[in-house]
Amino acid sequence: MKKLLFSTCLFICTIAFSQETVNSTAGILEFQSETIDYGTVNKNTDGNRTFTFKNTGDSPIIITSVKGSCGCTVATKPNKPIMPNETAVIGVKYDTKRVGPFSKTITVVSNASEKSKVLRIKGSITDTAQLVSN
Repeated sequence: MKKLLFSTCLFICTIAFSQETVNSTAGILEFQSETIDYGTVNKNTDGNRTFTFKNTGDSPIIITSVKGSCGCTVATKPNKPIMPNETAVIGVKYDTKRVGPFSKTITVVSNASEKSKVLRIKGSITDTAQLVSN
């Protein structure tokens, strides 16, 4: 009887802890696009872009941090909570002084249902002055 009780208890605990907890009232970050492709741009041109998103959940979202994968990528976050059904942007500036292809990430940390979200930027920087002089 003890073995049956122990086995039943073990089974119930395994089921209970193996289920992923989903907070149905959490905010949900829904991005228009999770990747920005700069394409091919000239050296020293405007490196500013934006990721637009909407809170499609039931609770306000507070973004606690946005961080680029290196010093050449600077991201800015909204300073106020994003209410349900509200749209907001995360700004990204890539340093276009660096010639060549690039692929960087921006990590967004918030209280949304997905606590950490990784966004990507990519493209290639060319130096037209160097091409003209050759």
